Amino acid sequence: MSGESDGRSGRRATRGRIARAPGLASAVVGAAVGVAAGVVLERYLMERTRGVADPYANEPFGQLPADRTLTVRVDSEQPPEHVDLHVEIVEPPGGLPPDLTVVFVHGFCLNQGTFHFQRRELAGLTDPRIRMVFYDQPGHGSSGRLSAGEYTLAALGEALEQVIEEVAPDGPLVLVGHSMGGMTIMALAEAHPELFAKRVVGVSFISSSAGGLDQVNFGLPDVFARIRRPLVPVLTGVNRLSPTMVERARRISSDLAWLLTRRYGFGSRTPSQALVSYVEQMNSTTTVEVIVGYLRTLFEHLRHEALQALQGIETLVIGADKDLITPASHSEEVARLLPGAELVVVKGGGHMVLMEFHEEVTEHLTQFLRRAARASAAPPVKSPRRRLPRPFRRRTQ
Repeated sequence: MSGESDGRSGRRATRGRIARAPGLASAVVGAAVGVAAGVVLERYLMERTRGVADPYANEPFGQLPADRTLTVRVDSEQPPEHVDLHVEIVEPPGGLPPDLTVVFVHGFCLNQGTFHFQRRELAGLTDPRIRMVFYDQPGHGSSGRLSAGEYTLAALGEALEQVIEEVAPDGPLVLVGHSMGGMTIMALAEAHPELFAKRVVGVSFISSSAGGLDQVNFGLPDVFARIRRPLVPVLTGVNRLSPTMVERARRISSDLAWLLTRRYGFGSRTPSQALVSYVEQMNSTTTVEVIVGYLRTLFEHLRHEALQALQGIETLVIGADKDLITPASHSEEVARLLPGAELVVVKGGGHMVLMEFHEEVTEHLTQFLRRAARASAAPPVKSPRRRLPRPFRRRTQ
């Protein structure tokens, strides 16, 4: 009797697994259909705007000059033992010493070209005089990548610390991070709060997050949002496929990649096609191995407590109301946890708001840098440390 019961139990369990599998498949297919429908609409809109004059058709993306280019070698816990980072430095005009060194940290699947407009527009700034440092994060742009294993935000924070040590070992610092770049700064604050207490006089987070990315639905149906977390182990296994096969598929679907870049990078209906193409180029040069190597650390990122190190430091938080990757609510949460921070939410902007609305973003950065310079020149004032507000425990859409 017991054996017969076990058999029925086993059959019921099997049927349960079979029943759940179509549900998961249906959810994935449904999400794919939704994305495909959106892409068809995007393609239609793109065709309608082909004749529109493009203000950035001749913009020299990726060609801005640097006063100094160097390589910073950072230790790695994964093979190889070292990763070489590509660094470019722009000195203040007139050969005068800088008032501040500003380190720009780019986001996931991008490179230092993300800050093209800020680099171009701040190069002549004399109030204050700034020394600008740009670098490609591990696995991105012209920097080296791991030969195996996963990347971690903790390691990215240590890489940033090494860049600072090599190119700006003294003097007041300002850190500007976009998306994952902001998370890298948080990881640095978590590991080296003394650096923020002694040298960092300003931090700006642009389209970034202190955690909860595993709850963002990226503009997809909620059913997909519920299954994306269990899919992370599957996605991290993609790098076990033939890299040649995956990269070939990416090239074949280049039009789709362009449209998805426009969809997820920009908030306006008719962004510059040259600008979208430049961002898509940065995306496409990030290998599949690097992409999946970062997924787990991004989904597990949770550094609300690390913001404690920024207390009393000049802070600028910029978000965008049409950002589908790091929604404006994430910027609002960072600002809430940092009383005194300036919060700017750009209307109509997407995840690449620093490029799409670069005039507005750069103007806020300029005023922020002036406040940071004044703070660095003022005598230090000791104030009692306060506990930060508790992070919201809420579902982010």
